[in-house]
Amino acid sequence: MTGDDLDVAGRVLERAHAAGAEAVDVLVASGVSSAVGVAGRALEEAERAEGRDLGLRVLVGRRQACVATSDDRDSAIREMAERAVAMARAAPEDRWCGLAEPRQLGAVPDVAALELDDRAEFPEPAALEARARAAEDAALAVAGVTQVEQASASWTRDRITIVQSNGFSGSYARSGIGVACSAIAGEGPGRERDHAYEMRRHLDDLPDAEDIGRRAGQRAAERLHPRRPPAGRCPVLYDERVAASLIGHVLSAINGAAVARGASWLAESMERQILPQGFDIVDDPLIPRGRASRPFDAEGLPAARLALIEDGVLRHWLLDLATARQLGLSGTARARRGVGGPPSPGPSNVRVTEGAADRAALIREMGTGLLVTSMIGSSINPTTGAYSRGASGFWVEGGEIAYPVNEVTVAGSLPEMIRSLRPANDADPAKAVSVPSLLVEGATVGA
Repeated sequence: MTGDDLDVAGRVLERAHAAGAEAVDVLVASGVSSAVGVAGRALEEAERAEGRDLGLRVLVGRRQACVATSDDRDSAIREMAERAVAMARAAPEDRWCGLAEPRQLGAVPDVAALELDDRAEFPEPAALEARARAAEDAALAVAGVTQVEQASASWTRDRITIVQSNGFSGSYARSGIGVACSAIAGEGPGRERDHAYEMRRHLDDLPDAEDIGRRAGQRAAERLHPRRPPAGRCPVLYDERVAASLIGHVLSAINGAAVARGASWLAESMERQILPQGFDIVDDPLIPRGRASRPFDAEGLPAARLALIEDGVLRHWLLDLATARQLGLSGTARARRGVGGPPSPGPSNVRVTEGAADRAALIREMGTGLLVTSMIGSSINPTTGAYSRGASGFWVEGGEIAYPVNEVTVAGSLPEMIRSLRPANDADPAKAVSVPSLLVEGATVGA
Protein backbone atom coordinates (compact mmCIF):
# COMPACT_ATOMS: atom_id res chain seq x y z
CA MET A 1 0.00 0.00 0.00
CA THR A 2 2.88 2.37 0.74
CA GLY A 3 4.24 2.35 -2.79
CA ASP A 4 0.76 2.62 -4.31
CA ASP A 5 -0.16 5.65 -2.19
CA LEU A 6 3.15 7.40 -2.88
CA ASP A 7 2.70 6.74 -6.59
CA VAL A 8 -0.83 8.16 -6.55
CA ALA A 9 0.32 11.22 -4.59
CA GLY A 10 3.13 11.77 -7.07
CA ARG A 11 0.71 11.64 -10.00
CA VAL A 12 -1.58 14.18 -8.30
CA LEU A 13 1.36 16.52 -7.68
CA GLU A 14 2.50 16.31 -11.31
CA ARG A 15 -1.00 16.99 -12.64
CA ALA A 16 -1.42 19.99 -10.34
CA HIS A 17 1.86 21.51 -11.55
CA ALA A 18 0.86 20.88 -15.14
CA ALA A 19 -2.45 22.69 -14.49
CA GLY A 20 -0.60 25.78 -13.28
CA ALA A 21 -0.22 25.36 -9.51
CA GLU A 22 2.83 27.11 -8.04
CA ALA A 23 2.87 25.02 -4.85
CA VAL A 24 1.19 21.68 -4.22
CA ASP A 25 0.26 19.71 -1.09
CA VAL A 26 -1.15 16.19 -1.55
CA LEU A 27 -2.69 14.06 1.18
CA VAL A 28 -3.63 10.42 0.56
CA ALA A 29 -5.65 8.62 3.25
CA SER A 30 -6.23 4.94 2.59
CA GLY A 31 -7.43 2.12 4.80
CA VAL A 32 -9.49 -0.94 5.53
CA SER A 33 -11.87 -1.53 8.43
CA SER A 34 -14.23 -4.17 9.75
CA ALA A 35 -16.93 -3.87 12.42
CA VAL A 36 -19.49 -6.20 13.99
CA GLY A 37 -22.38 -5.22 16.27
CA VAL A 38 -24.77 -7.36 18.33
CA ALA A 39 -27.95 -6.57 20.23
CA GLY A 40 -30.54 -8.80 21.88
CA ARG A 41 -27.99 -11.62 21.66
CA ALA A 42 -28.30 -11.51 17.86
CA LEU A 43 -26.02 -10.23 15.13
CA GLU A 44 -27.22 -6.74 14.26
CA GLU A 45 -24.66 -5.52 11.75
CA ALA A 46 -21.43 -6.56 10.09
CA GLU A 47 -19.55 -4.37 7.70
CA ARG A 48 -16.22 -4.08 5.97
CA ALA A 49 -14.91 -1.02 4.15
CA GLU A 50 -11.84 -0.31 2.08
CA GLY A 51 -10.95 2.83 0.23
CA ARG A 52 -8.56 5.61 -0.66
CA ASP A 53 -9.26 9.35 -0.48
CA LEU A 54 -7.13 12.00 -2.16
CA GLY A 55 -6.83 15.56 -0.89
CA LEU A 56 -5.21 18.27 -3.00
CA ARG A 57 -4.25 21.76 -1.83
CA VAL A 58 -2.84 24.08 -4.49
CA LEU A 59 -1.43 27.57 -4.19
CA VAL A 60 -1.25 30.22 -6.89
CA GLY A 61 0.55 33.17 -5.40
CA ARG A 62 -1.17 33.85 -2.08
CA ARG A 63 -4.39 32.19 -3.14
CA GLN A 64 -5.21 28.60 -2.26
CA ALA A 65 -7.91 26.00 -2.82
CA CYS A 66 -8.58 22.47 -1.58
CA VAL A 67 -10.43 19.66 -3.33
CA ALA A 68 -10.87 15.96 -2.64
CA THR A 69 -11.85 12.79 -4.47
CA SER A 70 -11.87 9.03 -3.99
CA ASP A 71 -11.28 8.38 -7.71
CA ASP A 72 -7.61 7.75 -8.51
CA ARG A 73 -7.97 7.27 -12.27
CA ASP A 74 -5.72 9.53 -14.36
CA SER A 75 -8.68 11.34 -15.89
CA ALA A 76 -10.21 12.06 -12.47
CA ILE A 77 -6.87 13.27 -11.10
CA ARG A 78 -6.40 15.60 -14.06
CA GLU A 79 -9.92 16.99 -13.65
CA MET A 80 -9.36 17.48 -9.91
CA ALA A 81 -6.08 19.31 -10.47
CA GLU A 82 -7.56 21.64 -13.09
CA ARG A 83 -10.57 22.38 -10.89
CA ALA A 84 -8.35 23.13 -7.86
CA VAL A 85 -6.15 25.55 -9.80
CA ALA A 86 -9.20 27.35 -11.23
CA MET A 87 -10.64 27.66 -7.73
CA ALA A 88 -7.37 29.00 -6.35
CA ARG A 89 -7.15 31.67 -9.03
CA ALA A 90 -10.66 32.81 -8.12
CA ALA A 91 -10.08 32.69 -4.35
CA PRO A 92 -9.33 35.79 -2.24
CA GLU A 93 -5.72 36.36 -1.27
CA ASP A 94 -4.56 34.84 2.01
CA ARG A 95 -1.26 36.44 3.01
CA TRP A 96 -0.57 33.73 5.62
CA CYS A 97 -1.02 30.57 3.55
CA GLY A 98 1.89 28.59 2.14
CA LEU A 99 3.92 25.41 2.45
CA ALA A 100 6.81 24.94 4.83
CA GLU A 101 10.16 26.33 3.68
CA PRO A 102 12.72 23.59 2.91
CA ARG A 103 14.81 24.81 5.86
CA GLN A 104 11.87 24.02 8.18
CA LEU A 105 11.75 20.38 7.09
CA GLY A 106 13.94 18.38 9.45
CA ALA A 107 14.61 14.70 9.99
CA VAL A 108 11.41 12.77 10.66
CA PRO A 109 11.44 10.49 13.74
CA ASP A 110 11.63 6.74 13.17
CA VAL A 111 8.12 5.52 12.33
CA ALA A 112 8.86 1.97 13.50
CA ALA A 113 9.76 3.23 16.99
CA LEU A 114 6.23 4.60 17.40
CA GLU A 115 4.73 1.09 17.00
CA LEU A 116 1.56 2.46 15.47
CA ASP A 117 0.84 -0.56 13.28
CA ASP A 118 0.15 -3.98 14.77
CA ARG A 119 1.50 -6.18 12.02
CA ALA A 120 -0.18 -9.29 13.42
CA GLU A 121 -3.19 -10.64 11.59
CA PHE A 122 -6.32 -8.88 12.73
CA PRO A 123 -9.37 -10.82 13.91
CA GLU A 124 -11.75 -12.35 11.40
CA PRO A 125 -15.42 -11.19 11.60
CA ALA A 126 -16.26 -14.27 13.69
CA ALA A 127 -13.65 -13.29 16.26
CA LEU A 128 -14.97 -9.72 16.37
CA GLU A 129 -18.48 -11.05 16.87
CA ALA A 130 -17.26 -13.23 19.74
CA ARG A 131 -15.79 -10.16 21.47
CA ALA A 132 -19.00 -8.19 20.98
CA ARG A 133 -21.10 -11.06 22.37
CA ALA A 134 -18.79 -11.40 25.37
CA ALA A 135 -19.23 -7.71 26.15
CA GLU A 136 -23.01 -7.96 25.80
CA ASP A 137 -23.24 -11.02 28.06
CA ALA A 138 -21.10 -9.39 30.73
CA ALA A 139 -23.26 -6.24 30.73
CA LEU A 140 -26.49 -8.24 30.95
CA ALA A 141 -25.12 -10.16 33.92
CA VAL A 142 -24.98 -6.96 35.99
CA ALA A 143 -27.91 -6.65 38.41
CA GLY A 144 -30.35 -3.99 37.23
CA VAL A 145 -29.35 -4.09 33.55
CA THR A 146 -32.36 -4.87 31.38
CA GLN A 147 -31.00 -4.37 27.89
CA VAL A 148 -27.84 -3.86 25.90
CA GLU A 149 -28.45 -1.21 23.27
CA GLN A 150 -25.51 -2.53 21.29
CA ALA A 151 -22.14 -4.15 21.81
CA SER A 152 -19.59 -3.91 19.02
CA ALA A 153 -16.03 -4.76 18.09
CA SER A 154 -14.02 -3.24 15.26
CA TRP A 155 -10.57 -3.03 13.75
CA THR A 156 -8.93 -0.65 11.32
CA ARG A 157 -5.69 -0.19 9.50
CA ASP A 158 -5.07 3.05 7.64
CA ARG A 159 -2.19 4.89 6.05
CA ILE A 160 -1.44 8.60 5.83
CA THR A 161 0.77 9.77 2.97
CA ILE A 162 1.82 13.38 2.31
CA VAL A 163 3.78 14.62 -0.70
CA GLN A 164 4.51 18.30 -1.25
CA SER A 165 6.23 20.38 -3.91
CA ASN A 166 8.72 21.71 -1.31
CA GLY A 167 10.39 18.31 -1.32
CA PHE A 168 8.62 16.67 1.61
CA SER A 169 7.43 13.08 1.24
CA GLY A 170 6.31 10.86 4.11
CA SER A 171 3.99 7.99 4.95
CA TYR A 172 2.95 5.98 8.01
CA ALA A 173 0.41 3.29 8.86
CA ARG A 174 -1.79 2.96 11.95
CA SER A 175 -3.88 0.11 13.26
CA GLY A 176 -6.61 0.04 15.85
CA ILE A 177 -8.93 -2.43 17.54
CA GLY A 178 -11.80 -1.50 19.81
CA VAL A 179 -14.74 -2.83 21.80
CA ALA A 180 -17.76 -0.76 22.83
CA CYS A 181 -20.88 -1.51 24.84
CA SER A 182 -23.94 0.60 25.65
CA ALA A 183 -26.15 -0.75 28.46
CA ILE A 184 -29.59 0.23 29.76
CA ALA A 185 -30.69 -0.30 33.36
CA GLY A 186 -34.22 -0.14 34.77
CA GLU A 187 -37.62 -0.12 33.11
CA GLY A 188 -39.93 2.42 31.49
CA PRO A 189 -39.34 6.14 32.09
CA GLY A 190 -36.88 5.34 34.88
CA ARG A 191 -34.36 3.75 32.54
CA GLU A 192 -30.77 4.93 32.60
CA ARG A 193 -28.10 4.43 29.95
CA ASP A 194 -24.31 4.38 30.08
CA HIS A 195 -21.46 2.92 28.10
CA ALA A 196 -17.84 1.81 28.02
CA TYR A 197 -15.37 1.88 25.15
CA GLU A 198 -11.74 0.92 24.71
CA MET A 199 -9.48 1.20 21.69
CA ARG A 200 -5.83 0.26 21.30
CA ARG A 201 -3.30 0.33 18.49
CA HIS A 202 -2.25 -3.27 19.27
CA LEU A 203 -4.54 -6.20 19.94
CA ASP A 204 -2.49 -7.44 22.89
CA ASP A 205 -3.08 -4.12 24.70
CA LEU A 206 -6.88 -4.27 24.50
CA PRO A 207 -8.71 -5.05 27.79
CA ASP A 208 -10.94 -8.11 27.89
CA ALA A 209 -14.33 -7.61 26.26
CA GLU A 210 -15.98 -8.95 29.43
CA ASP A 211 -14.40 -6.16 31.48
CA ILE A 212 -15.65 -3.54 29.04
CA GLY A 213 -19.20 -4.91 29.03
CA ARG A 214 -19.26 -5.27 32.82
CA ARG A 215 -18.13 -1.68 33.23
CA ALA A 216 -20.90 -0.45 30.93
CA GLY A 217 -23.50 -2.39 32.88
CA GLN A 218 -22.26 -1.21 36.26
CA ARG A 219 -22.21 2.40 35.14
CA ALA A 220 -25.81 2.18 33.90
CA ALA A 221 -27.05 0.44 37.07
CA GLU A 222 -25.35 3.00 39.32
CA ARG A 223 -27.37 5.76 37.68
CA LEU A 224 -30.78 4.31 38.64
CA HIS A 225 -33.18 6.42 40.73
CA PRO A 226 -31.48 9.81 40.31
CA ARG A 227 -32.45 12.87 42.33
CA ARG A 228 -31.96 16.59 41.97
CA PRO A 229 -29.09 17.97 44.06
CA PRO A 230 -29.33 21.16 46.10
CA ALA A 231 -28.51 24.26 44.10
CA GLY A 232 -25.64 26.53 44.98
CA ARG A 233 -21.88 26.90 44.90
CA CYS A 234 -19.89 23.80 45.83
CA PRO A 235 -16.80 21.76 44.92
CA VAL A 236 -17.12 19.82 41.67
CA LEU A 237 -15.07 16.73 40.90
CA TYR A 238 -14.77 15.90 37.22
CA ASP A 239 -14.36 12.14 36.88
CA GLU A 240 -11.52 10.90 34.68
CA ARG A 241 -14.11 10.04 32.02
CA VAL A 242 -15.04 13.72 31.54
CA ALA A 243 -12.05 15.64 32.90
CA ALA A 244 -10.63 15.83 29.38
CA SER A 245 -13.54 18.09 28.44
CA LEU A 246 -12.36 20.67 30.98
CA ILE A 247 -8.79 20.54 29.68
CA GLY A 248 -10.24 20.61 26.17
CA HIS A 249 -11.54 24.12 26.82
CA VAL A 250 -7.98 25.15 27.72
CA LEU A 251 -6.63 23.54 24.55
CA SER A 252 -9.24 25.38 22.48
CA ALA A 253 -8.26 28.67 24.09
CA ILE A 254 -4.54 28.19 23.33
CA ASN A 255 -5.23 27.12 19.76
CA GLY A 256 -3.44 29.58 17.48
CA ALA A 257 -6.47 29.93 15.20
CA ALA A 258 -8.60 31.18 18.11
CA VAL A 259 -5.83 33.49 19.32
CA ALA A 260 -5.32 34.94 15.84
CA ARG A 261 -9.09 35.60 15.55
CA GLY A 262 -9.15 37.32 18.92
CA ALA A 263 -11.61 34.68 20.15
CA SER A 264 -9.68 33.24 23.11
CA TRP A 265 -10.09 33.94 26.80
CA LEU A 266 -6.37 33.17 27.18
CA ALA A 267 -5.20 35.48 24.38
CA GLU A 268 -3.30 37.77 26.77
CA SER A 269 -1.97 35.00 29.01
CA MET A 270 1.30 33.93 27.39
CA GLU A 271 4.02 33.46 30.06
CA ARG A 272 1.42 33.96 32.78
CA GLN A 273 0.27 31.63 35.55
CA ILE A 274 -3.05 30.13 34.44
CA LEU A 275 -3.01 26.79 36.34
CA PRO A 276 -1.80 25.91 39.85
CA GLN A 277 1.92 25.54 40.38
CA GLY A 278 3.21 22.06 39.64
CA PHE A 279 0.63 21.59 36.88
CA ASP A 280 1.97 20.70 33.42
CA ILE A 281 0.18 20.07 30.13
CA VAL A 282 2.37 18.41 27.51
CA ASP A 283 1.60 17.56 23.89
CA ASP A 284 3.62 14.52 22.84
CA PRO A 285 3.11 12.95 19.38
CA LEU A 286 5.98 10.50 19.94
CA ILE A 287 4.41 8.19 22.54
CA PRO A 288 4.80 4.57 21.35
CA ARG A 289 1.40 3.06 20.47
CA GLY A 290 -0.21 6.40 21.30
CA ARG A 291 -3.74 7.10 20.12
CA ALA A 292 -2.66 10.33 18.35
CA SER A 293 1.03 9.63 17.76
CA ARG A 294 2.58 10.60 14.42
CA PRO A 295 6.09 11.06 13.00
CA PHE A 296 5.24 14.37 11.29
CA ASP A 297 2.38 16.84 11.25
CA ALA A 298 0.06 17.66 8.34
CA GLU A 299 2.56 20.17 6.94
CA GLY A 300 5.51 17.77 6.99
CA LEU A 301 7.22 19.22 10.06
CA PRO A 302 8.93 16.59 12.25
CA ALA A 303 6.99 15.65 15.36
CA ALA A 304 8.42 16.61 18.75
CA ARG A 305 7.29 16.84 22.35
CA LEU A 306 6.02 20.31 23.35
CA ALA A 307 5.35 21.60 26.87
CA LEU A 308 2.28 23.79 26.44
CA ILE A 309 2.01 24.67 30.13
CA GLU A 310 4.87 24.29 32.63
CA ASP A 311 4.39 24.64 36.37
CA GLY A 312 1.07 26.31 35.62
CA VAL A 313 2.60 28.89 33.24
CA LEU A 314 1.45 29.09 29.61
CA ARG A 315 4.49 28.59 27.34
CA HIS A 316 3.23 27.80 23.82
CA TRP A 317 0.26 28.14 21.51
CA LEU A 318 -0.86 25.26 19.31
CA LEU A 319 0.24 26.52 15.89
CA ASP A 320 0.25 25.52 12.28
CA LEU A 321 2.33 27.54 9.83
CA ALA A 322 -0.44 29.94 8.78
CA THR A 323 -1.40 30.96 12.32
CA ALA A 324 2.28 31.16 13.29
CA ARG A 325 2.90 33.62 10.44
CA GLN A 326 -0.17 35.61 11.44
CA LEU A 327 1.05 35.87 15.04
CA GLY A 328 4.66 36.53 14.07
CA LEU A 329 5.88 33.28 15.62
CA SER A 330 7.53 30.04 14.56
CA GLY A 331 5.31 27.03 13.90
CA THR A 332 5.05 24.37 16.59
CA ALA A 333 4.41 21.43 14.21
CA ARG A 334 0.80 21.03 15.38
CA ALA A 335 -0.94 21.08 12.00
CA ARG A 336 -3.78 18.67 11.30
CA ARG A 337 -5.61 18.24 8.03
CA GLY A 338 -8.40 16.25 6.41
CA VAL A 339 -8.51 15.51 2.71
CA GLY A 340 -11.07 18.24 2.06
CA GLY A 341 -9.51 21.26 3.73
CA PRO A 342 -6.37 23.20 4.57
CA PRO A 343 -4.24 22.57 7.67
CA SER A 344 -5.35 23.89 11.03
CA PRO A 345 -3.69 23.70 14.46
CA GLY A 346 -4.58 21.03 16.99
CA PRO A 347 -3.05 18.73 19.64
CA SER A 348 -1.85 15.15 19.42
CA ASN A 349 -1.35 13.09 22.62
CA VAL A 350 -1.98 15.38 25.58
CA ARG A 351 -0.67 14.46 29.00
CA VAL A 352 -1.68 16.27 32.20
CA THR A 353 0.14 16.17 35.53
CA GLU A 354 -1.29 13.61 37.95
CA GLY A 355 -1.59 14.13 41.69
CA ALA A 356 -0.70 11.85 44.59
CA ALA A 357 -4.24 11.06 45.78
CA ASP A 358 -6.76 8.73 44.15
CA ARG A 359 -10.30 9.76 43.24
CA ALA A 360 -11.74 8.33 46.47
CA ALA A 361 -9.41 10.56 48.49
CA LEU A 362 -10.58 13.65 46.59
CA ILE A 363 -14.21 12.64 47.21
CA ARG A 364 -13.49 12.44 50.93
CA GLU A 365 -11.70 15.76 50.80
CA MET A 366 -14.50 17.58 48.97
CA GLY A 367 -16.96 16.63 51.71
CA THR A 368 -20.15 17.85 50.07
CA GLY A 369 -20.36 18.51 46.36
CA LEU A 370 -20.91 17.09 42.89
CA LEU A 371 -19.08 14.23 41.17
CA VAL A 372 -19.60 14.61 37.40
CA THR A 373 -19.43 11.44 35.29
CA SER A 374 -21.08 12.60 32.04
CA MET A 375 -21.81 15.89 30.31
CA ILE A 376 -24.19 17.08 27.61
CA GLY A 377 -24.36 20.34 25.69
CA SER A 378 -22.27 23.37 26.40
CA SER A 379 -22.36 27.14 26.44
CA ILE A 380 -18.83 28.50 26.50
CA ASN A 381 -18.03 32.13 25.76
CA PRO A 382 -14.76 31.88 23.81
CA THR A 383 -13.61 35.39 24.67
CA THR A 384 -14.47 35.52 28.40
CA GLY A 385 -14.46 31.87 29.43
CA ALA A 386 -17.97 32.01 30.89
CA TYR A 387 -18.91 28.34 31.36
CA SER A 388 -22.21 26.44 31.54
CA ARG A 389 -22.72 22.74 30.83
CA GLY A 390 -25.33 20.10 31.48
CA ALA A 391 -24.12 17.24 33.65
CA SER A 392 -25.03 14.08 35.51
CA GLY A 393 -23.21 12.06 38.11
CA PHE A 394 -23.44 11.68 41.89
CA TRP A 395 -24.05 13.92 44.88
CA VAL A 396 -21.46 13.60 47.61
CA GLU A 397 -22.20 14.12 51.31
CA GLY A 398 -19.86 13.56 54.21
CA GLY A 399 -17.09 12.55 51.84
CA GLU A 400 -19.10 9.65 50.39
CA ILE A 401 -21.29 9.18 47.33
CA ALA A 402 -24.89 9.67 48.47
CA TYR A 403 -27.08 9.28 45.37
CA PRO A 404 -27.06 9.68 41.58
CA VAL A 405 -28.12 12.97 39.99
CA ASN A 406 -29.01 14.03 36.46
CA GLU A 407 -30.19 17.04 34.49
CA VAL A 408 -28.06 19.47 36.45
CA THR A 409 -26.10 22.48 35.23
CA VAL A 410 -22.54 23.33 36.22
CA ALA A 411 -21.61 26.98 35.68
CA GLY A 412 -18.68 29.21 36.42
CA SER A 413 -15.75 31.13 34.97
CA LEU A 414 -13.12 28.95 33.29
CA PRO A 415 -10.21 31.28 34.21
CA GLU A 416 -11.20 30.95 37.89
CA MET A 417 -12.08 27.26 37.73
CA ILE A 418 -8.78 26.11 36.24
CA ARG A 419 -6.73 28.08 38.79
CA SER A 420 -8.15 25.85 41.54
CA LEU A 421 -7.63 22.45 39.90
CA ARG A 422 -6.57 19.50 42.04
CA PRO A 423 -5.63 16.34 40.06
CA ALA A 424 -6.07 12.73 41.14
CA ASN A 425 -3.75 9.92 40.05
CA ASP A 426 -6.09 8.03 37.70
CA ALA A 427 -5.31 9.31 34.18
CA ASP A 428 -5.81 6.71 31.44
CA PRO A 429 -2.65 6.62 29.27
CA ALA A 430 -4.53 4.87 26.46
CA LYS A 431 -6.47 8.03 25.65
CA ALA A 432 -5.25 10.72 23.29
CA VAL A 433 -6.09 13.37 25.88
CA SER A 434 -5.08 11.65 29.11
CA VAL A 435 -6.41 13.60 32.10
CA PRO A 436 -6.89 12.47 35.70
CA SER A 437 -10.00 13.26 37.73
CA LEU A 438 -9.95 16.99 38.50
CA LEU A 439 -11.37 18.72 41.56
CA VAL A 440 -12.59 22.30 41.07
CA GLU A 441 -12.89 24.13 44.36
CA GLY A 442 -16.00 26.08 43.50
CA ALA A 443 -18.59 26.14 40.72
CA THR A 444 -22.32 26.81 40.70
CA VAL A 445 -24.63 23.81 40.48
CA GLY A 446 -28.23 24.33 39.42
CA ALA A 447 -31.14 21.99 38.76
